[in-house]
Amino acid sequence: MKVIQKPTNARGTRDFGPKEMAIRSNVFATIKRHFEAFGFQSIETPAMENLSVLTGKYGDEGDQLLFKIINSGDYLSKVNGDPLALGSKSLLPQISEKGLRYDLTVPFARFVAMNRNDIAFPFRRSQIQPVWRADRPQKGRYREFYQCDADIIGSDSLVNEVELIALFQAIFNSLNLRTNLIINSRKILAGIVDKLGATDLFVAFAVSIDKLDKIGWDAVAVELGSNGFQPNQIEALQKLFNFEGSNANKIELLTEFFADNALGNEGLSEIKSVLRLSDLNGYDNANLIFDFKLARGLSYYTGLIYEGKSVDVPFGSIAGGGRYDNLTAAFGLPNMSGVGISFGIERIIDVMRELNLFPEIQISASQILFTYFDEAGQALAINISNQLRKANIPSEVYPDIVKIKKPFEFADKKGIPFVGVIGEQEIKDQTVSVKDMKNGEQRVLSISELIEYMVAI
Repeated sequence: MKVIQKPTNARGTRDFGPKEMAIRSNVFATIKRHFEAFGFQSIETPAMENLSVLTGKYGDEGDQLLFKIINSGDYLSKVNGDPLALGSKSLLPQISEKGLRYDLTVPFARFVAMNRNDIAFPFRRSQIQPVWRADRPQKGRYREFYQCDADIIGSDSLVNEVELIALFQAIFNSLNLRTNLIINSRKILAGIVDKLGATDLFVAFAVSIDKLDKIGWDAVAVELGSNGFQPNQIEALQKLFNFEGSNANKIELLTEFFADNALGNEGLSEIKSVLRLSDLNGYDNANLIFDFKLARGLSYYTGLIYEGKSVDVPFGSIAGGGRYDNLTAAFGLPNMSGVGISFGIERIIDVMRELNLFPEIQISASQILFTYFDEAGQALAINISNQLRKANIPSEVYPDIVKIKKPFEFADKKGIPFVGVIGEQEIKDQTVSVKDMKNGEQRVLSISELIEYMVAI
């Protein structure tokens, strides 16, 4: 007897039914509306990219999380040497040339380099598409998930950072989700290690500090020591990172710490300018927090960086981004500075669900379901439903002639707010008996009255 295997999702992926899609569409629509309000133009890029595009842009840890696609056909026939003896690092370049995109920023940089002659700079781009990471699935972390990105490329003005901060404020205000936006500068981090005489250890420093919230200071200190930091340097970092205070207090501390350190002071000057200009955006910026421990591990960031977090749910970052000055240079387009922000839609939805922030969202697109008792009623239902659709009123016809209870149960389960019943009298009078499924009210309306009534709702 053949055993039927129970179907399952690939680990780290999910299905979305009508109810979940209604919620997701609501959040996507809010984000897209604000992207358009800020003048961003939408683009799309392919799900897969050449590995030469993706590798080397995310740091060693990021490169390990890339999903690689094995070449089609007899991919082992062209391998030089014994595949079993080569090892994965030597074998992989010979059998895989493409991978699934890890984020939307690197493909965007490739897009800009390829389309430079058709783009008006500075270019405001928005992009809402899925990305894939071979990460360990856990709450709020998936292997397939959507990102909603907004970038401004072709200008190094700090006004662009200020615009993205205002975009962040606008989106989360509309979603009624309380958030903090934490900001820092990679120049400040570079200035810190430079001041401590450890400039050549900056990459290892940034990767370790990025784990501070996840593994705590003690584990980070051990990692810093294993990467070459001396005990006195680690002690100085601990003292610096233990400091707590207002944005002004932190700026005062670093002004004294950096003294004549040019790189650190440049980053500090940028932070002060962005904070000052953001006070003009009309939002309550009490949630704009300067934290010089923020690192963001992606290696392509060069200037201001930021990370959004929920105030009420400890859920990790739900938005993040920063300034990148050299990303397009890898694709033959140097001197093209950009800055962007990415909204983690999956985590945003998970946080909002936990806080019960979703409004009452209609699951079904249909506003009304038509049912009937015979073929004459069926014919009229088909005719009326198409008249309503031409008036931009989503409608559907129950396909079978059945007992009246069944279509009502169907409408209730699907979340259709109205049911239109067409019986013998309705056919004679060219009317519809309409029931409001929420409050039980019923009314008999002519077709023109029904259209007017549904439009007004």
